Amino acid sequence: MKKTILLLVLIISFSSCNKNKEKSTSTIKKEKPKPVYRYGYKLDDFKVIQDTIKSGESFGAILDRHHVFYPKINQIAGSIKETFDVRRVRAGKPYTILASKDSTEKAQIFIYKHDKINATIVDFKDSIITATRHKKPIKTVLKTAQGIINSSLSVTIDSLGLKPNLTWTIADIYAWTLDFYKLQKGDSFKFTYEEKFINDTIFAGYGEVKSAVFKHKGTNLFAFRFVADSIKGIPEYYDEEGNMLRSQFLKSPIKFQYRISSRYNLRRRIAYYGNRIKPHRGTDFAANIGTPIIATASGTVTESTRRGGNGKFVKIKHNATYSTQYLHMKNRKVKKGQYVKQGDVIGWVGMTGNTGGPHVCYRFWKNGREVDPFKQKLPAAEPLKKSIRPRYFEFMKPLKYQLENKMLPVKEPEIIESIAQN
Repeated sequence: MKKTILLLVLIISFSSCNKNKEKSTSTIKKEKPKPVYRYGYKLDDFKVIQDTIKSGESFGAILDRHHVFYPKINQIAGSIKETFDVRRVRAGKPYTILASKDSTEKAQIFIYKHDKINATIVDFKDSIITATRHKKPIKTVLKTAQGIINSSLSVTIDSLGLKPNLTWTIADIYAWTLDFYKLQKGDSFKFTYEEKFINDTIFAGYGEVKSAVFKHKGTNLFAFRFVADSIKGIPEYYDEEGNMLRSQFLKSPIKFQYRISSRYNLRRRIAYYGNRIKPHRGTDFAANIGTPIIATASGTVTESTRRGGNGKFVKIKHNATYSTQYLHMKNRKVKKGQYVKQGDVIGWVGMTGNTGGPHVCYRFWKNGREVDPFKQKLPAAEPLKKSIRPRYFEFMKPLKYQLENKMLPVKEPEIIESIAQN
């Protein structure tokens, strides 16, 4: 009897469970997948084609391959030329095509990706053709890096896992105050810089270096990025006393990784000329072939040619007093009459003309006469105005504290939240 009752209970329970299971299963509805939007378009409405521009491939060739014919292509190019020059698309750049989902699969939208953040959207699906710029939202995080020099700046920064363009930025900041050839083992640096991210995770490059300190021969060389003129909005780097780091002339036409193989010397014996005394009116900066040569000051190119023992060279007039000349280039990047800014690449180290090894012979002209640049009292850049100095010192104070103490004072919480130490 007991066994029979137990069996009935089990049957009823099992039946009830099955009914509940069937009921719960029947009430569950499958959720439709949420539509995906990119660049303001619902991707489900198109056939999405991702590709990369190949060498020799043009905007027209790409659209033609996706069933847009040349009368229409010419119309598109002409309609958007003020916003986007289709002749400037470059090999290696990724692009996306949104095509119709019917049997024609005809391209309707072309998205050219300039970089990870910026893109141009060319929409020609309707009679009105548009080209608009699209910028992905980015998150900027302030970080700190520090290191001790054992061999060179580039090697040390590379050992921190940072990319080479950050090395070039630091070199630019200190190009006027520090000779990177003369760095000593044990010199150290620390700087705060921005890293940009898309969707919080995808690295999108570096932003600005906000502040830095380079300890060289026991002396701290500070640099703080500051906009003195809010109207012009041009940032400069200043030291802790408010002096601009940038001077009128750079110390070298090569950023780093060079050596001075021969100095200005009017009684130098030159092996190339049989060890005879022949005045050397320049300073030789030896570096590997192909090393970029930069303009030591802004000015207008007065010569860009090849001549005799000078080989390929560039000469720049900076003002009525000063000119500079760069000899033995492998190739020149600038033309006569072109205006160049301080730090612009004007050519590359080579061995053209009379030279026994790869270098750039840097000649410095003052009032039409070649002089030794290292013995000239050169004009400095314009200092901060007295009226601006109090604002600068107040701005600089927390940044200097951070460099010296690894964090900002408690009174600056909005900046503390953005700091992520390496």
